[in-house]
Amino acid sequence: MSTTPTPQQVPPTDGRMHRIARFPLTWMLIGLVGVSLVSALTASGPAVITIVGAAAAIAVYWAVMRFVAGRPTPEIARAGARREALLGAGVGLGFMLVSALLIAILGGYSFSWSSGNPLPVVFTVAATAFGAAVTEELMFRGLALQALERLWGSRAALAITALLFGALHLGNPAATAWSSLAIALEAGVLLGAAYLWRRNIWFVVGLHFAWNATVGLLGIPVSGHAAPGLLTAEVTGPALLTGGEFGIEASIVPVIVSVLLIVPMLVLAHRRGGLTRR
Repeated sequence: MSTTPTPQQVPPTDGRMHRIARFPLTWMLIGLVGVSLVSALTASGPAVITIVGAAAAIAVYWAVMRFVAGRPTPEIARAGARREALLGAGVGLGFMLVSALLIAILGGYSFSWSSGNPLPVVFTVAATAFGAAVTEELMFRGLALQALERLWGSRAALAITALLFGALHLGNPAATAWSSLAIALEAGVLLGAAYLWRRNIWFVVGLHFAWNATVGLLGIPVSGHAAPGLLTAEVTGPALLTGGEFGIEASIVPVIVSVLLIVPMLVLAHRRGGLTRR
């Protein structure tokens, strides 16, 4: 005798709970809490723990999307991940090198080699940049942008996540209203546009990683956090040009340069049908 319940026997709360779990804000908030918790538990300590934390954050993201949102995750697929990450890293590297070079030409920065063993410096900077890139991109472009995009469309999601990304950095050392606005534009909008163009988390992780790692290795504070790099940067120009104690991200130069990247990315995203409306 079959014990399979008929549709009338299925508790009505099952369908309601299913709809609640599938609602974008639900899986967004659950995912944000999960990834944030992993990040908080692994942010301090040896650099290798940061890498382990990044891997754990990816697992949490996948689980939330699979079992709560009930959707596939092509944005973190292994196929093509290396290519996308390297392409994004090339964009991030070029973006920061061009910005730093322009500031140096305008008299804002001068660089000298740091003393000591470079290998520990490179590993620490790279591990820190990797951990931050993975967790922040999963949170902002993986969870928040996709959830808000389903509710209100690509443009609204891009604007909201960019502003939130800038606001997140208000608590950083030497942060100001201007530095947060600059990050919202040059990072929040740029990384969001990059995701809408490629629809791939690895691309934006590569861009974000190369950005932070390049700045750190140049000896420039990363979002207010100063640490030893391969070079030592001497700041000699006005804060609007150099970013002051907050670092290059509070400079007007990368804000301007970012526009040259954002516009073609959004154009390409539009041509590929990557922008949705609500």
